[in-house]
Amino acid sequence: MTETFNFFKTLTPTGYLFLLLTVITLFSAIGVVTARNPIYSVLALIATFFCLSGHYILLNAQFLAAVNIIVYAGAIMVLFLFTIMFLNLRKEDEESKTNLTKMISVVVGGVLMVMLITIFRAKSAQVPTVNSATFSSKTGLVENLGQLLYSDYILPFELASILFIIAMVGAVMLGKREAGDRHF
Repeated sequence: MTETFNFFKTLTPTGYLFLLLTVITLFSAIGVVTARNPIYSVLALIATFFCLSGHYILLNAQFLAAVNIIVYAGAIMVLFLFTIMFLNLRKEDEESKTNLTKMISVVVGGVLMVMLITIFRAKSAQVPTVNSATFSSKTGLVENLGQLLYSDYILPFELASILFIIAMVGAVMLGKREAGDRHF
């Protein structure tokens, strides 16, 4: 107990902000999973993305924070909202889950929680200290990210771009209507 108090006494304001963002992230992530209404789940996911962007800013990765807000919290969440509205989910769909499915999900979630607690309590999972000699103010900037992406990680980057092109071609082919098809 004394270690916990000493830990909180030695924290800087950045450490307190990190802990606050972490608590908000965890509660909003739990809200994503436990929300009965899918719209509330999407709103909790947006809050999670904003908190993760705050973590990126604390890591001096402003570009990743901006991209996370623009792409994920903006575009992807709007797409999720449109999909949920088009699906028109009803209450009777929720009742179709069997008790066996619910029990299996509780067991899997409990095993995952035990694994995560075990990992975080391990001595090797302690927070490393930052050496000020190796840290520079240009750590998370776009220039360094581009240098690393186009030098060390060029093959995974190109493979991801090929995968995206294949997915776009597949989406166009699935969405293409034949001459005699009905228009909805």
